[in-house]
Amino acid sequence: MYRLVIQAPEVDTPNLKQLARLSGAGEIQAIHQQAFRLIGADIANEEAVADFCESAQYDWAFIPEDHGVRDIGLVVMDMDSTLITIECIDEIADMVGIKPQVSEITAAAMRGEIDFRESLTRRVALLAGLDASALQRVYDERLKLMAGAEAMLKGFQAAGAKTLLISGGFTFFTEKLQARLKLTQTIANELEIVDGKLTGRVLGDIVDAERKKTELIRMRDELGLRADQVVAMGDGANDLQMLHAAGFGVACHAKPKVQAEAPYCINHVGLDGVLNYFL
Repeated sequence: MYRLVIQAPEVDTPNLKQLARLSGAGEIQAIHQQAFRLIGADIANEEAVADFCESAQYDWAFIPEDHGVRDIGLVVMDMDSTLITIECIDEIADMVGIKPQVSEITAAAMRGEIDFRESLTRRVALLAGLDASALQRVYDERLKLMAGAEAMLKGFQAAGAKTLLISGGFTFFTEKLQARLKLTQTIANELEIVDGKLTGRVLGDIVDAERKKTELIRMRDELGLRADQVVAMGDGANDLQMLHAAGFGVACHAKPKVQAEAPYCINHVGLDGVLNYFL
């Protein structure tokens, strides 16, 4: 059997009772004011639940009843527009007045319309000559954590899970977030800097969709975990392989293509909503 987790900024009691009837659940329990678990739900009723939740603007997930937070051994996250609210490269570009051009390429890549490697190469080339101090300015002035990010991480970490931040963005930001959030490991692209200025090139291999999946599997196997002990979160097309490789792959405030293909979705609550799946 499953528990059906329902989440939204406001959840009406009559709607919860209707969802219990639709799912065949026998009991409704509050996780907190914005999250509820319906015990004994039947996943065969998933389509009816999905339709109801879409109309009510609720997030929902069927989770095996015997699967708790201590069963999760690894949490893997994308950075830009997932763990944090911005796309770092777009904000870097804004420092030299070319944000619209770079943002257009970023958006196309995240929708899956352009190969990610090609898109990153094109975008980074536009930054050539920018003073490297702009990176610190972006971190200090514009980078904010996604709502619920700290609560989500603290909850999983307290239960013993390791964490991997893997990004098609840049090591300058992932390394700062690793120290700030006590992440186990971070992997990202390294911008080439010569004489204090960006050259417009990336050092080494670009972190793309395949690399994200490969690193998730590598760390999972190193830790001796099963797929259903891994949670992954992302928002763009280059996260889909990673989301499918995890037992619980969650599209977080994601692009339409990702929402359509990911096993789980969070749209109406913060990242702590992913932790609530397992509480």
